[in-house]
Amino acid sequence: MLQPPSTGSQDQNDAARLVPLDRLQGSLGQRVYQSLKHAILTLAYRPGDIIRKPEICDRLGVSRSPVADAVARLAADGLVDVVPQAGTFVTRLSMTDIREGAFIREAIEVAAAERVAEQVTDDQLRDLRRNLRLQEALAADGDQQGFMGLDGQMHDMMLSFTGFPRLPQVSQTAWLSVHRARQLILPVPGRLQATLDEHRLILAAFEARDPQAARLAVQHHLRQLLTYLQPLERNHPELFSTPGQP
Repeated sequence: MLQPPSTGSQDQNDAARLVPLDRLQGSLGQRVYQSLKHAILTLAYRPGDIIRKPEICDRLGVSRSPVADAVARLAADGLVDVVPQAGTFVTRLSMTDIREGAFIREAIEVAAAERVAEQVTDDQLRDLRRNLRLQEALAADGDQQGFMGLDGQMHDMMLSFTGFPRLPQVSQTAWLSVHRARQLILPVPGRLQATLDEHRLILAAFEARDPQAARLAVQHHLRQLLTYLQPLERNHPELFSTPGQP
């Protein structure tokens, strides 16, 4: 059975899971939002966990206002549920949302891969190769979180190379549910290496400037991921929403 990352008891200091604001960029409100969002997306806060605003204020050294604003933004993202008289909870996973996000991501990235293969520049290929070399180094070290960060950068680069500047943000928004669920499958033996091999095939298609090969490589990559995600609801029912739950 897949095992979620160990985050400790919800009774421990939840706010200790947050990235300190001095490591982030932007306005105060943006940094509070980024810190909370990162904790949710990496499962430092697991689905169903309560968000304790006073502890967050203390940990980050901010007033309630930027925390409340950040929670409102996270609710709009679908990452938290604000339940009157009960509290704020990290949204539980939904297999419907995961499938929808994967469907949208595939539609966008497959089209993007074809376009990029037709027009990719030598400088863009150099950037992709550099990213892939760093992925290989982190995979060799077993650094799963670092690998995931570079994985996301590679996909963002591919989307940005289309020349359509809003594509990465559209894709990331659709991918939020999938991103959280992916945290549960990276520890599966062989999955990290398989992901790396799939990325190599995508790069090879771009290097060959072959739109059809790029399309098939990206499609295979994204669909492989979904085959790992589908058993999650059965294996981890406590992380998925059921009627009446926050």
